Amino acid sequence: MARMRRIALSLILLSSSFSVLWGAWIAHKSPHAMTDFRAVYYGARCLIEHGDPYQPDQILRVYRADQPAQDFDRIVTGPFRTAISICVNPPTTLLIAVPLALLPWEPAGLLWLALMAVSLTLGAFLMWSLAANRSPRVSLFLVCFLLANCLVIFTYANAAGLVAGLCVVAVWCFLQERFVPAGIICLAVSLALKPHDAGLVWLFFLLAGGTYRKRALQTLAVAVLIGLPAVLWVSSIAPHWMPELQSNIQTASAHGALNDPGPSSIDFRAPDPVTDLQSVFSILRDDPHFYNLASYLIVAPLLLIWCITTLRSRPSSAGAWLALAAIATLTMLVSYHRQHDAKLLLLTVPGCALLWAEGGLAGRFALVANITAFVITGDIPSMALIILTRNVPLNTASFLGKMETILLVRPGAIILLVMAAFYLLAYVQRAGSEKAIHSTKASAQHVEPA
Repeated sequence: MARMRRIALSLILLSSSFSVLWGAWIAHKSPHAMTDFRAVYYGARCLIEHGDPYQPDQILRVYRADQPAQDFDRIVTGPFRTAISICVNPPTTLLIAVPLALLPWEPAGLLWLALMAVSLTLGAFLMWSLAANRSPRVSLFLVCFLLANCLVIFTYANAAGLVAGLCVVAVWCFLQERFVPAGIICLAVSLALKPHDAGLVWLFFLLAGGTYRKRALQTLAVAVLIGLPAVLWVSSIAPHWMPELQSNIQTASAHGALNDPGPSSIDFRAPDPVTDLQSVFSILRDDPHFYNLASYLIVAPLLLIWCITTLRSRPSSAGAWLALAAIATLTMLVSYHRQHDAKLLLLTVPGCALLWAEGGLAGRFALVANITAFVITGDIPSMALIILTRNVPLNTASFLGKMETILLVRPGAIILLVMAAFYLLAYVQRAGSEKAIHSTKASAQHVEPA
């Protein structure tokens, strides 16, 4: 096992390095490199200079003052102007970025990339270590494949890389009951950066009860300690930040805008596609009232079943692995998420390894589902699909054309829905069987000898 750990660590580091180096090379060649981090960095700098980061003209003023004129005109063009100037980050994200914003742009960017690389790599190794006793080779293949497909994260430097890594590290700390204070801080920071990524994972620990609930409440306390100063600081500088933030989110998600899930989006065939169910239903009917309602009608019952099962279950390692696999997948479907957020699927690896080790149809299906999801949401396969289908016209006028468009442009949401339903079913069945076993043992203990 020690030899296997050395091999695993070497392959995980190699896979991570591949993404970091290739992503950095693409970023070096692209004028729009690290766009997502620019929005966070200059939003925080705007606050430091007592400006309102939720006002596009003020954040662009700070950005222009820090960039040569020719670079500013070259970078702030088209949709990238919206990505930089329309701040959709909460105050907590900007507060966390302040230490980096105090540094010049280049060292701050390098430090941000390093934090993402370290957190993702560490999270991947820890998930492998959880699954290694069940199925070391299968779990190693999955984590290495996912790490080797993080090019977009390291090209645009989206906070999802850091959030996913910290969240996964926190899960390992809580499940193993090791380095618990570090796990609390990691999950609190991930909640502060992207609550819609880590929120449902935190909810699992809250609903699971016992020690897990204690960890969730401790995490909430730390998150409040981060959030309260952030809100007070931003409110003192920009008293109308909340309606401004809501307006920015609506602007970025408007019909035809960068974050529009529908076929009218200027980013519809990007290598980093939207993964939520709204992106599928919008192809059938590009109306927010329709695709939001349709998505909620499908995801809400699954989420409710998951919540009830978690509340009624007795904590166990196997049950926790399956519960986290289900909720990590559901997270990608319930609200706006892109493919870079899907690195949170690292949390599905222990559950997949568990089912594969137990064998049977469930084990085979788990492996096929995980491999398919990792391939479809992987950056390299996504880029290959775009290249292969770039000359294929998309026809959303007919039903068959809409189905073809979904399969070509939004296959990720479909496989994630199948995967979420499968892991939820496995979780419910496991919880039921564990409850029955516990009831049988309890009854046997109360039977008096004849």
